[in-house]
Amino acid sequence: MLYKFLKIVNNLNIMQVIKLGGEALREKTTEVKKFDDELRALCAEMFNILHLQKGIGLACPQVGVLKRMFVIHIESDKPRVFINPSIVSTSEKTSEFEEGCLSIPGVYAEIIRPSMVRVQAWNERGRPFTLDASGILARCIQHEYDHLQGILFIDKLSQAKRDRLIAKYEKIKSKKIKVK
Repeated sequence: MLYKFLKIVNNLNIMQVIKLGGEALREKTTEVKKFDDELRALCAEMFNILHLQKGIGLACPQVGVLKRMFVIHIESDKPRVFINPSIVSTSEKTSEFEEGCLSIPGVYAEIIRPSMVRVQAWNERGRPFTLDASGILARCIQHEYDHLQGILFIDKLSQAKRDRLIAKYEKIKSKKIKVK
C-alpha cells in the first residue's frame, strides 16, 4: 500500500524533513523485518529528499518513520542504504569536524567522533554487508546511526553550547530565513 502511494506521489515530495522539536527525532526506532517494494520505495523517496535538501545523510526518524534505516550519498561515493545497522567497532583515534543536520538547518558545530568505524547492516534487497569506513563516510554513518537512537549531533555538546545553538536555530526559524 505505502509503495503504491509513494509511487503515485513520488514527484510531489510529500515526505518532509522533521525539524528540531519534532517528536520522531527523539524516538528510538524498530527493526526492519520486511525487505519488499514498500521498503525500496521508502529508500528511493529518502534519496529524493536527501538530494533536494542537498544533504549527505538522512535517517528514517527525520522523515517520521521509526524504522532502523538511513541513507547516505556522499559526492565522491555511491549512494548507500543501511538497514538495521550495528556499529561493531570504532577506532581509538578521533577527529573533530563541523557537522550540521537537515533537521536543524543553519546550525553547525565541531563534533568529536571516532575516525573509523566498522558497520554491519543490510541493503534494500535484504543482503547483509560489513563496511569499514573512514573520513566523511565514517562521520556520516555515526551521525545517522545516532538518529536511530533518538540522539542529535547537538547532544554531543556541552549544555551551554547546545543552548546557544538552539537559540540560533529558533532565531533562524522565527525570521523564516531560508537556509542553504
